[in-house]
Amino acid sequence: MGLHERMEPGRDDMDRPLGQVKPGRKRAARRVGLTAAAGICTAVGLVGISAFLSLSGDPLRSPSPAAVSEPEVATALAQGETETQAASAESGASTPRSGAPGASIIHLDPKTPRPSDSVVVIRDPAEISQNPRTAHLPDRSLLEPSETGPLPIRNAAGRRPFDAYARPWSGARGARIALVIGGLGISQTGTQRAIESLPPEITLAFASQGNSLSRWMQTARREGHEIMIQLPLEPFDYPAVNPGPRTLLTEAPWEENAQSLRWALSRMTNYVGVMNYMGARFTADADAMDLLMEELGQRGLAFLDDGTSARSLADTLAPRKGVPFAAGDTVIDGAQERGAILKKLDELERIARARGHAVGTGSALDVTIETVAAWAAEVRARGIELVPVSAVALDPEG
Repeated sequence: MGLHERMEPGRDDMDRPLGQVKPGRKRAARRVGLTAAAGICTAVGLVGISAFLSLSGDPLRSPSPAAVSEPEVATALAQGETETQAASAESGASTPRSGAPGASIIHLDPKTPRPSDSVVVIRDPAEISQNPRTAHLPDRSLLEPSETGPLPIRNAAGRRPFDAYARPWSGARGARIALVIGGLGISQTGTQRAIESLPPEITLAFASQGNSLSRWMQTARREGHEIMIQLPLEPFDYPAVNPGPRTLLTEAPWEENAQSLRWALSRMTNYVGVMNYMGARFTADADAMDLLMEELGQRGLAFLDDGTSARSLADTLAPRKGVPFAAGDTVIDGAQERGAILKKLDELERIARARGHAVGTGSALDVTIETVAAWAAEVRARGIELVPVSAVALDPEG
């Protein structure tokens, strides 16, 4: 047998002419082709079914009962997202998307609790207090520009700074005490000590003649405090006793007083209202107080009378002009000694138990801050709730 004959049975397929395949290999190729064709048909079918479901909705999934019309969602988003995005941009925080996958959007009353973690609830920002995480950021819709700085103002919907910057509280009917510590912004160390040492339920009042008020405002708001600004008003023995520059005077033309008022109001933002600094003569003058309350009412600010003058007309004129009003029951640190301050705080507790609430005022003195901080840690155990001044103010629009 020659070499050629011995190699013939094992000849490689490459040596065969094109198109000449053994019968067994034809059947194998046919099976491979059919399998590939079946796979392609199956894939095409699955793609078609998926496209149909994505366009027409899953027939096995029931429609969400929380769905609302597009105009309602758009309206709520337009009201809420502008402020949230502005606050997030300034604070550096990211804003979550309300249209996240798997979430339904509903519009509920602001007092309605969130139904579940899978539901995004859109609330009207005009009906709730400012988020504590962004409490140091001003609401731009509540400001108007001026030559001296931004001024507080009601927005187009009628929302007031008093509404936006009020600190939340429990709403319980028990005995409540609102304590306001003023004079902040004059002493830098005293201001820092007051903000750091006093519990957030204590309201802080900043002197309009103080320094770095915008910075201190942000610090106080981050710590949870509700804040006010102190307005220098004319006392009876002026100018022998002088509250300081830009004091509002009873004999001054209103244009001059208005300039001094607006200068004071532009010193910082995010406060619920103003508090008198001195001012026994001014608060007893009907014409001067009427013009002051008119301006405060238009700007949506509250007025706190420290209660040192029995002749003050603030309690009568404030409601007429739509101004939320509160009056102090006692000054706790007229005598700057720990024992005397504690006696005044005891007096506030008695008033709160008898009437339901009491308001005390004091200054940012070292002895006052130390005494109040220690007292505040104990008073809750006696059934007294510490609240911001806005919680006890008489609100004509409330």
